[in-house]
Amino acid sequence: MHIGGFQRFSLIDYPGKVSAVVFTQGCNFRCPYCHNPELVNPELFNKPIPVEEILSFLERRKGLMDGVVITGGEPLLQPDVKDFIKGIKKTGYLVKFDTNGSNPAMLEHLLKEGLLDYIAIDYKAPLRAYRKITGVVVKTQNIKRSIELVISSEILYEMRTTIFNGLSTDSLIEMMMELCTLRVKSYFLQMFVPWPGCRKDLSPIDININYLLQNIEYRFWRYGIRNINGTIF
Repeated sequence: MHIGGFQRFSLIDYPGKVSAVVFTQGCNFRCPYCHNPELVNPELFNKPIPVEEILSFLERRKGLMDGVVITGGEPLLQPDVKDFIKGIKKTGYLVKFDTNGSNPAMLEHLLKEGLLDYIAIDYKAPLRAYRKITGVVVKTQNIKRSIELVISSEILYEMRTTIFNGLSTDSLIEMMMELCTLRVKSYFLQMFVPWPGCRKDLSPIDININYLLQNIEYRFWRYGIRNINGTIF
């Protein structure tokens, strides 16, 4: 495992749970709004944190936290992620897993092993525009397959999309329609939050929040718009 960061305490990354957050190094997408470039660009990688250090901390904190979030980067790029999750589960923690959905074969393997308790898939763009938004060639059938696997698994999940200036209101409605076709019932939008050193032109413009909220309420059972002045609607 190549672990580039570790947050020992979080109240917001695992809905309804107190968690720790593990950040893996490496990603196969190049989204312009990425909040963790130090986990994406190999030139910015820090020395990996030893797995033993993470597991030792979790062992000491048993009974004080509910779960562990594994995020990135893209965790499914880690060939030994299954063994890492097994080590976490042995200590009794729930596992929330964040992924871009590009590796359904690995995701299916983890699901069949019963290793995941909550999954968040980042739905980046309308399927027709995935290459434009992610900066790489993407097999969109893999994204669709990952979503199908998660829904059929019957574990807790959410799809989520970052709203930035590369996505219009019309594009976001198109994405909602695609997700409904895939039988998705849980969808969250999250506003881009500027960070030090990021491009200055990424903040969303001309986004009709009220219109989006009306549509997301109508189409999904679990829904919300995050990061609007620190509020979830």
